[in-house]
Amino acid sequence: MKLSLIQVPYDSGHFGERIGRGPLHFVEHGLLDRLARQNRQVELVEIRASGGFYTELGRAVELQRQTHEAVTRALAAGALPVLLTGNCYLAALGTLSALPQGSTGVVWLDAHGDFNTPETSGSGFFDGMVLAMLTGRCWPGLAASMQSLEPVADNHVVLIGARDLDPEEERLLTESKVSRVSVSGLRGNESVADSVSSQLDRLPREIETTYLHVDLDVLDPSVLRANPFAAPGGLELDELLGVVAGVGRRHRIGAAALTAYDPNCDEAESGSGVAETVLEAVLDQREVTV
Repeated sequence: MKLSLIQVPYDSGHFGERIGRGPLHFVEHGLLDRLARQNRQVELVEIRASGGFYTELGRAVELQRQTHEAVTRALAAGALPVLLTGNCYLAALGTLSALPQGSTGVVWLDAHGDFNTPETSGSGFFDGMVLAMLTGRCWPGLAASMQSLEPVADNHVVLIGARDLDPEEERLLTESKVSRVSVSGLRGNESVADSVSSQLDRLPREIETTYLHVDLDVLDPSVLRANPFAAPGGLELDELLGVVAGVGRRHRIGAAALTAYDPNCDEAESGSGVAETVLEAVLDQREVTV
């Protein structure tokens, strides 16, 4: 199997800082070599911005265009694109614009809703608005910079594990048609994989491919303290693996992303092992469906 690891090590336009350090950390700690076992062909694609003065918005457009091109090349070569990024939006817009429009679903795992708009956001942090952006609620100019990207229909999106939401963000999600699965909702009578499969069965039939987005703060901090925004009440690692299995049962995983890991917050130094375990689970599911 071919795997294209696309490394975008930026946080708010800054190279290798805070959660922008995570993609560098994973590679430095041998992730490529470990994933290359079992005769996998693994390539590393390094996305880097040009120098000079920049605005965050301008750099976001540049990095997303490069990401789009890298994902497009990977798909053309029959490889699975896996994004290692700091910011969520750097993975999502460039990747989804390269996947089939209209028939791609989004499974978004995150401690946060990422559903604020500039009018509701208290921080102005792009990552807190990216899912609203993808569904056409804000920043249309930034989304339009990816010319092949159409707004993702609400009912093509499943948000899993979100538990730290702003009040207005909660209102916007409640008014939307985005499917939400809480951590407690995964812990019913069914296995996690069965629960996720059942949820995906309710999505429109035209969905054939899934973009699997894993913000690592979806995990409980006792498993991994991924970043300064980690919130209690998250998934256990085996539950996250169950989600991956449930997605793989229903849809072909067209691309995946691991985002928002800051090694400075990870005193237990467990992030690299967690990343490898999650990506192995993604590859296992992809190999079943190829």
